[in-house]
Amino acid sequence: MALAVQALAQNTANQSSPAQTSVPAATKRVIVVSLEDRKLALVEDGQVRKVYTVAVGKPSTPSPVGTFTIERRVANPTYHHEGKTVPPGPRNPVGTRWMGLSKHGYGIHGTNEPRSIGKAASHGCIRMAKADLEELYPLVSEGDTVELVGQRNQETAQLFGNGENPAPDTTIQPAATLTATAVPAIREQVPAANANSTEKANAAGHAVATVVVLAELL
Repeated sequence: MALAVQALAQNTANQSSPAQTSVPAATKRVIVVSLEDRKLALVEDGQVRKVYTVAVGKPSTPSPVGTFTIERRVANPTYHHEGKTVPPGPRNPVGTRWMGLSKHGYGIHGTNEPRSIGKAASHGCIRMAKADLEELYPLVSEGDTVELVGQRNQETAQLFGNGENPAPDTTIQPAATLTATAVPAIREQVPAANANSTEKANAAGHAVATVVVLAELL
């Protein structure tokens, strides 16, 4: 099989011009969440692709601020916390999708409290409405960058303006690297794919995703 693949690749190369065989540059994808605006923007190669309203950490359990990555993606996760297990379904606290960040215990996920969207209401994670979450999930990958921004700045002004979503394909300047700050004890635990994989999930490294999170804390 390996020889056949090599032969096919060589034959294709011989039939193609240098321009045809060039590999396009990988898409640079960043998710920016404004904690102050309670908005999340998906930015690809400097172009705004999607903007969503989200819920962020409440004052007693604020969302972390800084630059992180997406380390793990789980569809229909099982929730585990303090001996409590909730299987996938409408009562699951993290909804139908989980995108775990390199900041252990934090992620972008759904919620069983849809009225919390747009508020500072979570234990530090970024919550999304079900339809928005399921739309965003296949658009990002492990290893993408996630930026959580605590206060409005020039970048968030370009992304969100005066609380209004920018038009599709709006060009913005590259996001600045932020320094992560200390946060309270984690209360939303990383969900495992199933009840037997909790320990492995907590120990495993998460994948990286480009996501910038800007959030408003009251």
